[in-house]
Amino acid sequence: MPEPASTGTKPIRVEQRPPFERIALLLQGGGALGSYQAGAYEALAEANLDPDWVAGISIGAVNAALIAGNAPERRVEKLREFWESVSTSPLGVPYLKSIEITNELARRLVNQTRALGILLFGAPNFFAPRTFPPLIWPAKTTGSVSYYDVAPLKSTLERLVDFDCINSSRMRFSVGAVNVRTGNFIYFDNGTHRIGPEHIVASGSLPPGFPATEIEGEYYWDGGLVSNTPLHWMLDNKPHQDTLAFQVDLWSADGELPLSLQEAEVRQKEIQYSSRTRAVTNHFKYTQMLRRAFRGLLAHLPNDLRTMPEVEILAKESDENVYNIVHLIYHSKSYEGASKDYEFSRRTMEEHWRAGYDDVVRSLQHPEVLQRPDNPEGVRTFDYSKRSRD
Repeated sequence: MPEPASTGTKPIRVEQRPPFERIALLLQGGGALGSYQAGAYEALAEANLDPDWVAGISIGAVNAALIAGNAPERRVEKLREFWESVSTSPLGVPYLKSIEITNELARRLVNQTRALGILLFGAPNFFAPRTFPPLIWPAKTTGSVSYYDVAPLKSTLERLVDFDCINSSRMRFSVGAVNVRTGNFIYFDNGTHRIGPEHIVASGSLPPGFPATEIEGEYYWDGGLVSNTPLHWMLDNKPHQDTLAFQVDLWSADGELPLSLQEAEVRQKEIQYSSRTRAVTNHFKYTQMLRRAFRGLLAHLPNDLRTMPEVEILAKESDENVYNIVHLIYHSKSYEGASKDYEFSRRTMEEHWRAGYDDVVRSLQHPEVLQRPDNPEGVRTFDYSKRSRD
């Protein structure tokens, strides 16, 4: 087993399952930032809070597959193996853990140099540059519409993920992608599909870097083009159940006014890929309050009103379910810059992993996170990671 990801406080172990019907782990897309999710999962596993349902987009889909596609005692090991393999220098430059870079300018230069290396040489076991640029490839081939080949990712998934385990449905599993031809968003779910490595690759096929992935004659791109988080999918999915959800975001919707072109590029990515998870949550709170209110009103309606078609429609939508949504949001350092989602250095990977681990530890120190909400809407949200490292 790998060494613990954090040298700080360990998570509080939960000996009795929280009073919810399901525990959901929802993983946003964000490329190299995804090791934050791996660290978060490690802390949840140590706290005895393994999910019943894991859903992801893009790199979140990869992490979800590594979790759902392995036995509980091997999940952190496989997550670690994946993240160490893709953060190995393609030029063989060793990671010197003993050397700490404290100067912000020096760290920015190191990160940008490492990101340039990824652009030129790819990330080992993840993606590799094509031999010739797209313009030279014959038309209507994958090489003509993408800069990189993702065959290494498929091989890595086949090596690290037991797809029979995913398809056994012991844990619900969902990954999102976009149909290139129709523009429709789709979730590949082990309740409706037989999941293979192609479904995971499809969820992360972000153009023009990566080619569309073919599945049964249709082609799919990265789900983040439409929605970069599976939160809405989980909340709308029926039948509704009392849910404790850990929403792990790699992009923060909150940010400062950019004062340079590079800062503007970073801010644009943050807004585009954050998918407004707080807005989704706030809308759901209001919707759930209406559902619960009508459920209470329904009990007092006379029988002749209950048979009205309008009442029957509302009755199908009403419920008394409750939800705790724990936001775990990565807040990047200023030196990470616009390349933070493809800067796959080992040093940065370890920092992201540790940040995710520590944010879960911090969140679980608040006992109300695991308690059923008692407010009118039946929904409570928590964010103890916000600006925690500023």
